[in-house]
Amino acid sequence: MSRIVILYALALAIAAAALQWLEYRYLMRAFSTDIYVVLLAGGFVSLGLWAGQKLTPRPAGGPFVRNDAAIRSLGLTARECEIMALLASGRSNKEMARVLNISPNTVKTHVARLYEKLGVQRRIQAVEKARFLALIE
Repeated sequence: MSRIVILYALALAIAAAALQWLEYRYLMRAFSTDIYVVLLAGGFVSLGLWAGQKLTPRPAGGPFVRNDAAIRSLGLTARECEIMALLASGRSNKEMARVLNISPNTVKTHVARLYEKLGVQRRIQAVEKARFLALIE
């Protein structure tokens, strides 16, 4: 009796495997292009992610360190450094005057000297150059 059960089980297992194999072959014929496109797309996505991780520069770690040598070589005073920091924050001359408790005309004088020392003509240029020289964050 057990021999018959084993033979039937074996026959059913072979039949099920054959049906699975036929279904697999049908799916591969019917959707082969789609499957290859998905595999190729997955490969390119993986390659793109890997290349992006390897080629993208990582931000410099550590705290900001002001370039004191550049400050000395440009001849910037402590007040001009304060004005530069306030310029970088986007404040107007009146706002800077209020923060520093000085007149707006004095702020204009400091800003003009900053432009002269940095060799620029506009606020944005001054801020960009100051960031490039590591005078401000």
